[in-house]
Amino acid sequence: MKIIIASMSLILLVIGYLYFFNGYKSAFEADQQCHYELRLKSDELEGLGCDHDLETNQWILYQKGINDKPSQVIERYRY
Repeated sequence: MKIIIASMSLILLVIGYLYFFNGYKSAFEADQQCHYELRLKSDELEGLGCDHDLETNQWILYQKGINDKPSQVIERYRY
């Protein structure tokens, strides 16, 4: 039983580390990465854009929707 609790605690610790410490350190870094990827992927995909989401503290690389369809998120840059 103690081994199960210890292993579950370790798994939760690793997941917490990956979630909280795997992002960018500032909005500036996330912005720069989003616009860099925008320039790289603009040859492959049309209608790309970067937008800042203040509620979730992330920059979003998205492809604009065509024919009244919603935009599609390509990648998120969390800070």
